[in-house]
Amino acid sequence: MAAPRSFLWTRRIFLTLLTGFVLLPVYVMVSSSLKPLEDVSGKFQWIPSGLTLTPYRDIWKTVPLADYFVNSLVVAGSATVCSVAIAIFAAYAVSRYSFRGKRTFTVTVLSTQMFPGILFLLPLFLIYVNIGNATGIALFGSRGGLILTYMTFSLPFSIWMLIGYLDSVPRDLDEAAKVDGCGALGALFRVIVPAAVPGIVAVAVYAFMTAWGEVLFASVMTNDTTRTLAVGLQGYATQNDVYWNQVMAASLVVSVPVVAGFLLLQRYLVTGLTAGAVK
Repeated sequence: MAAPRSFLWTRRIFLTLLTGFVLLPVYVMVSSSLKPLEDVSGKFQWIPSGLTLTPYRDIWKTVPLADYFVNSLVVAGSATVCSVAIAIFAAYAVSRYSFRGKRTFTVTVLSTQMFPGILFLLPLFLIYVNIGNATGIALFGSRGGLILTYMTFSLPFSIWMLIGYLDSVPRDLDEAAKVDGCGALGALFRVIVPAAVPGIVAVAVYAFMTAWGEVLFASVMTNDTTRTLAVGLQGYATQNDVYWNQVMAASLVVSVPVVAGFLLLQRYLVTGLTAGAVK
């Protein structure tokens, strides 16, 4: 049965308005990043009078953006790898084995997502400082401390989502692997992990995006040498002026890794999120 014309036109109008609402900020960012500073600082013009690529060249000179880029890649990449590795083992144990406290563990892992991140800022700060004073291990102001911090955010959700995904993987695969002589770890790495690639990719994308754009903890837990991109963008604002064209250009450059990764892994991401949400 064909849909009524009124419904088709309503859907077209709604989707057009929604597309415009989403693309309007992107157009403002792109157009502002291609304008001279004096044009951006004045009244906004929807159609630029002149275009220039100078802001994209100057963003690397105004602040050490390349250093911030490296810091963000190291921190976000390391946090992602560690979170995914730990989540795989934890989710596999919960999904395939029965043990005392299993329900308590899963509820505790999920309940940590209810608390706002700012609640952990002061406790983590004090813990890192005290560990540094007692052992000499510099967690505060280091990449390692920031990696551990981001793992505390991404691990609970990663474990919970992978549990749901591994529950959807048939247990017959485990039995077949054991018949072929594989142990528990052999079945995990040779059979379960290849079958759970979409779920693992979804977890990895979530962990990476969480670490890549985080501002609050990065602004407190880093110094001039370990500062990440999310905090480093503040360097384009000085006491006398704000380089709005460079801010927009840098924001677009910063978004490239996340957008590119999302587009490349979109198929796995949608499959992993869908399968992990339904048991």
